[in-house]
Amino acid sequence: MAVEPRKELQEIKPYVPGKPIEELKRQLGIQGEILKLASNENPLGTSPKAVEAMKTNIDKMYLYPDDECFYLKERLSKHLDVSVENIIIGNGSVELILLSALSYLSPNSEFIMGNQGFAMGKIAAQFMGAKFRGIPEKDYKHNLQAISDAINDKTRIVYIDNPGNPLGTKLSAGEIENFINSIPDNVLVILDEAYYEFVKDNDFPDSLKFVKDKKNVLVLRTFSKIYGLAGLRIGYGIAPLDIINTIRKTRLPFNVNRMAQIAALAALEDDDHIKHTLEINDTGKKYLTEEFDKMGIFYIPSVTNFITIKTKLDGITLFSELQKRGVIIRPLANYGMPEFVRITIGTMKDNEIFIKNLKEILSV
Repeated sequence: MAVEPRKELQEIKPYVPGKPIEELKRQLGIQGEILKLASNENPLGTSPKAVEAMKTNIDKMYLYPDDECFYLKERLSKHLDVSVENIIIGNGSVELILLSALSYLSPNSEFIMGNQGFAMGKIAAQFMGAKFRGIPEKDYKHNLQAISDAINDKTRIVYIDNPGNPLGTKLSAGEIENFINSIPDNVLVILDEAYYEFVKDNDFPDSLKFVKDKKNVLVLRTFSKIYGLAGLRIGYGIAPLDIINTIRKTRLPFNVNRMAQIAALAALEDDDHIKHTLEINDTGKKYLTEEFDKMGIFYIPSVTNFITIKTKLDGITLFSELQKRGVIIRPLANYGMPEFVRITIGTMKDNEIFIKNLKEILSV
């Protein structure tokens, strides 16, 4: 007789990441390079300063890491102008989503987010047996009014990714501020800002002021995107002290490895890498959107390092055809967007290869 798992787990559809490049090469029999534009990774790679710091410290890996990430939190404190005690470091910001669910959700509680927000929010809610309530988007943005209206006495967490993934759109400072001010005192708002460094608009919210005002807000950020440290799994949260202390109770010891802490510290000092990444992203976004316009392809205007598009093919078909050619993108059927795909903005060479293959597949 099989061991019976928790009933809550039976409803969870595990998050399905893209396959590693090496596995795809084996499966498809591709000898050359594979172009991966599926996971919103930095096309320039890891911060060079982070690479050097890791090389210098490679002989220290026999030591346990700093459990409290003291030096990284101290550096982030100066970088963000917040107190050290308001910062928590996670094994990727995704870990902090799960720890928040462990901290605040129960089977008789509710978790609310947009239907087309980052998938791990729903999984975290289901993991705890909480009721998940997905709210339809409006004009490819999270509908904050509808989310606010959905809150009831069972709601414990509201999750907003801003900019949104996979939508690529943002909510303004005024929209977020009005929303935060409408939330009951017994509800935690998670503002996931994984892509905030790419936003050029001055109207993007200063979410850290909500923390300083002691609102029930947890701001999440990551080293995976602009800093190029996705393989090390490191992110952080900023929140009022009571929320930080609660989440810390659910954190495993040594959850952030030594190499990740070393690399993150160095990456924070690599202004040239960040500047170059933003330049490449802006140039690539301009090129891709101009090509989409020429081809008559609908795209959602993006403030991030990816663009979501809709062609005459459904997303899975386009994904499969590009994959045969060694180009990997992200189909969005799992997000309730079967006609759409998401493309990471790459280097100019990457973008040109993608467009060439796209034109051949669509015969335009």
